[in-house]
Amino acid sequence: MNGSTTDSSNSGDSGRFSRRALVGSALMAAGAASAGVVAGRVSAPERVAEPATVPFHGPYQAGIETAAQSHALFLACDIARPDRGVLRELLAAWTETAVALTAGRRVPDSAGADPGFSNHTDFASGLDPARLTLTFGLGPALFDDRFGLADRRPEHLWPLPEFPGDALNPAWCDGDVLVQICADDAQVVSHAFRSLRARLPGLGRMRWTQHGFLSRPKDGGTPRNMFGHKDGTANARPGTPEFARTVRVDAASEPAWFHGGSYLVFRKIRMQTADWDMVPLAEQDRIVGRRRGDGAPLGGAGEFDPVDLDARSADGAPVIPANAHIRLVHDIPMFRRGYSYDYGTLLANAGGAPEPVAPHSHPEGTDPNHTHGGHSSLDAGLLFAAYVNDPPAQFIRAQRALAASDRRNTFIQHTGSAFFAVPPGAAPGEPIAAGLGLG
Repeated sequence: MNGSTTDSSNSGDSGRFSRRALVGSALMAAGAASAGVVAGRVSAPERVAEPATVPFHGPYQAGIETAAQSHALFLACDIARPDRGVLRELLAAWTETAVALTAGRRVPDSAGADPGFSNHTDFASGLDPARLTLTFGLGPALFDDRFGLADRRPEHLWPLPEFPGDALNPAWCDGDVLVQICADDAQVVSHAFRSLRARLPGLGRMRWTQHGFLSRPKDGGTPRNMFGHKDGTANARPGTPEFARTVRVDAASEPAWFHGGSYLVFRKIRMQTADWDMVPLAEQDRIVGRRRGDGAPLGGAGEFDPVDLDARSADGAPVIPANAHIRLVHDIPMFRRGYSYDYGTLLANAGGAPEPVAPHSHPEGTDPNHTHGGHSSLDAGLLFAAYVNDPPAQFIRAQRALAASDRRNTFIQHTGSAFFAVPPGAAPGEPIAAGLGLG
């Protein structure tokens, strides 16, 4: 990401922004890619060479429909004081920074910076943007009395309800503004994070960050989560009508500025991998409802075969158990764009406790057959990120069903939670969420 990087990918920035042209291009691309699609879902893996840059401007924000990159950082912050001008200035400064970063250009300096000081650090000099995307979301608290935006609140942008089994750490929850930073180079992600932080003083305070990773198989297939199972098989394929029905906001009940946007549900889910690894493979498959090896639904032959919830085994029992994960969420559409995380013992070493040690009949460490190996101090799992357009009918409905009876609950803990409205894309010369009319 250096000054010599060309701006050809954003050449449209200099002209008038045309949603119709961009949407038309997207539809043409979707039509060209329609081979191998069944009802809007991927039916066979494809590998397509990706350009180094992803344009920031467009009718929709990048980082949703964009093919998932290898590294992600989620940053939530709170606005420094209840002043609409401060919110406007932060969104404008972050938009300006994002435009430069995603195009591989030098980041702009803050207004009034002292001579000899610069936001440019050279940390990513010589690196290409690695498909960097920055996706912005606005939290429910922005629409309280602080900024006079109550009449512009998205219909469903209220704090998520509590779910049975939640073990939420307030330090990993909520926030006024979220930035999802994704790229195929971890150093590029870190550089983008650093550049955004440089614009925060006087405007906002960091609330929490989470870092994740994702790797795709060589054949371009579905990535796997920490339990070894494929994660995202049922996702709608970007560019299809099903994707738009799942993700894009267009309801008449939503404020006009939010049309073309989406809702983002973020959950930090700790996965107790040591306990999971002690469960026989056949039982793991029954808990999930799919075969770990190839991702096929139980009773099916391939990953993308239809899920048959009526299939019975020879003894009359359901092939997919009643409390299997995929049965509980079947036909509840969400576009999942999550990342794995593995913090090891970082939290425990800093004095925290990811999980209290369960009661024992013996003092810990005195039974040579029950040494635990320190696994209770591990913090690894899934940074669940789901894009939806009707949260009550999608995520909330799904999570209530899962919290009530999903057998995976024995092996997971929801420890962080946040919810945001993701505005539509920005036109050249305008900040993110320009339609809010911040002045």
